[in-house]
Amino acid sequence: QVQLVESGGGSVQAGGSLTLSCVVSGYIFGSGARGWFHQAPGSGREMVAAITSGGDSTVADSLRGRFTISRDDAKNTIYLQMNNLKPEDTGVYYCNADRGHGLGPSGLWGQGTQVTVSS
Repeated sequence: QVQLVESGGGSVQAGGSLTLSCVVSGYIFGSGARGWFHQAPGSGREMVAAITSGGDSTVADSLRGRFTISRDDAKNTIYLQMNNLKPEDTGVYYCNADRGHGLGPSGLWGQGTQVTVSS
């Protein structure tokens, strides 16, 4: 059974840092692309960052310079390094895996990890 399991969330003060991890177990047919999505309270999920199987990455314009995505295929894990956190970064962060039709709603989701940033 394929699973994505996120960890690393928590409560931090503004300006702090967190590193989220997502371990992928099982084989996922697809491009190998992985991504992180953020769902703020009362909002939909928005892509934060994505990384291809070859390691090419992209980060949302508004988060560039603060967030970094990476992967360690030997550990079947992707990471999201979040620095200089702001209260608006609060929400649930979801890991997503392409299974042949791109990242997002057609991909495979983890259960999410909560991040709370206080001012």
